[in-house]
Amino acid sequence: MSFSSQYQVIVLGAGHAGCEAALASARMGCSTLLVTLNLDNIALMPCNPSVGGPAKGHLVREIDALGGEMALVTDRASLQMRMLNTAKGPAVHSLRAQADKLVYQEMMRRSLYREDKLEVRQLLVDGIVWEGSAIKGVITENGERIACEALVLATGTYLRGRVIIGDTSFAGGPCGQRSSVQLSDALIQAGIRLRRFKTGTPARIDGRSVDFARMKIQPGDETNHNFSFISEICQREQLPCWLTYTNEMTHATIRDNLHRAPLYTGNIEGTGPRYCPSIEVKIVNFPEKETHQVFVEPEGRTTNEMYVQGLSTSLPIDVQLKMLRSISGLENARVMRYGYAIEYDCIDPTQLELTLAFKNFAGLFAAGQINGSSGYEEAAAQGLIAGINAALFVQKRPPFVLTRAEAYIGVLIDDLVTKGTNEPYRIMTSRAEYRLLLRHDNADLRLTKRGFDIGLACNDRFAKVEQKFQAIAETLELLKKTIVTPVNDIQHFLRELGTSELRTGTSLFELLKRPNISYLAIKDRFGLPELSSEVEAQIEIMIKYEGYINKQVEQVQRAASFESRMIPKDIDFNSVSGISKEARQKLSSVRPGSIGQASRISGVSPADISLLLIYIEQMRRRKNDQA
Repeated sequence: MSFSSQYQVIVLGAGHAGCEAALASARMGCSTLLVTLNLDNIALMPCNPSVGGPAKGHLVREIDALGGEMALVTDRASLQMRMLNTAKGPAVHSLRAQADKLVYQEMMRRSLYREDKLEVRQLLVDGIVWEGSAIKGVITENGERIACEALVLATGTYLRGRVIIGDTSFAGGPCGQRSSVQLSDALIQAGIRLRRFKTGTPARIDGRSVDFARMKIQPGDETNHNFSFISEICQREQLPCWLTYTNEMTHATIRDNLHRAPLYTGNIEGTGPRYCPSIEVKIVNFPEKETHQVFVEPEGRTTNEMYVQGLSTSLPIDVQLKMLRSISGLENARVMRYGYAIEYDCIDPTQLELTLAFKNFAGLFAAGQINGSSGYEEAAAQGLIAGINAALFVQKRPPFVLTRAEAYIGVLIDDLVTKGTNEPYRIMTSRAEYRLLLRHDNADLRLTKRGFDIGLACNDRFAKVEQKFQAIAETLELLKKTIVTPVNDIQHFLRELGTSELRTGTSLFELLKRPNISYLAIKDRFGLPELSSEVEAQIEIMIKYEGYINKQVEQVQRAASFESRMIPKDIDFNSVSGISKEARQKLSSVRPGSIGQASRISGVSPADISLLLIYIEQMRRRKNDQA
């Protein structure tokens, strides 16, 4: 069999998953080909051009800490940034950016094009070349055969994509692009289980037709933020977003036209996202609500398009226009692009290892919405891990896995491959049981060394984190050693800060545990070193939440025994006596790698785990006796 060209890694799809996968593979030294249906749509943002938010912002910072690209590109493309949930504890603080979608694409395209070991080509892949169950290459629609040792599927919503607006439907991907039809058939023929999901998007309107005076302004933060730990952007000109609401007229328009809504006529078969429903689903499922929030957000500095967040819909275009014009500030709205739903094929992610490699196919990986997830950030995080592991597979190096105790990326992937998903999956802070340890602010401290050790995070990034570690350690030690006594001037100083006086001598470390005392407030008074705002924040969190953090560390240590108990790959779960039928089916389907992973499978009870542990010990003893 002849091939026109040879690469170590091929990545199919140049969305957010594909871009991260290709960059990771190339930066780790593998010759890499990134395949896209259209070179003009690299890193396309077909939905809201925003990045971050609760839990999603954590993913972006973790991607950055490991050496990925999304954070750096977002910082350059940002129209505004806001830190969310600041009234709550640090575990749920998260950064959100509204991005210029065209600048984002251009910045990501530049990053791809300047990688020496990375090539980008516009192709449609119809088939896969196998040698037994091992990947050997791909076949394009033109019959070209391209060889590879590892293949990453990052096809997004393009597999048998079907766009639906009212009674109209047609084959296609987001924003009217081509869809891939034959590749779905090739995956099915290989024995890969597919399912059908659905997502959607609202209309885009002309900003010149919006009456912003009738809306509430949503400005960015005055404090400058960056997603990347190595960004040097100190200030940016920010554009505002705007808030308005639906009303009874809006809801009546939708209710009167539900008989024309594809979601309720049967024209849509795929399962939609629970946490980002269309406006017609909101009206049906929450009839008691009199209003729903609608955010009108800019899509870029050089376009008049504005995104109408909260009004995702596939209703007919005449209904969409009437619905929009019933909302305060949008009475004269002009539609530039109508909203639509899109159905697409994705895989059952329980077919994957925690590395995002397929269990039954050597060299085949999957990342992003093809795995049943939703969102740019979830896709990029998976793309990074799939790209890393594809490179490690080619280089015959040990795989790279992040656990639930190490990263939100670990939570995301473990949820998908262990529990599966019956609807488009969205990461949330509530999914992370160790979220106080997995804060967005300490992602660099948690993960940069991991990225450096595999050859992805650069030397400068690693050196910066080492300096940060050192500054934190030295300052914490100084705070513990510095004792203040209840003399008059100290008592007066504390009263000025609004805190109680000392009864006995205490360390500055203990003093900082008080909720209304900050490092900045006591720095000059006690001659403490000048620190960056990031180091100051780390020190305060580590001190003020010390007890809670220590409890979570203990929880992680207790759970570690289960995570380290590996399950033999050759185990026959049907032979484990006493466990439930459901447990046998789920364990045989997912084939978990550890007892910890097995314990998180829905339908596997603690009693099943106890019996499984006994069976594994019996297996071990039998093998020892035979040896």
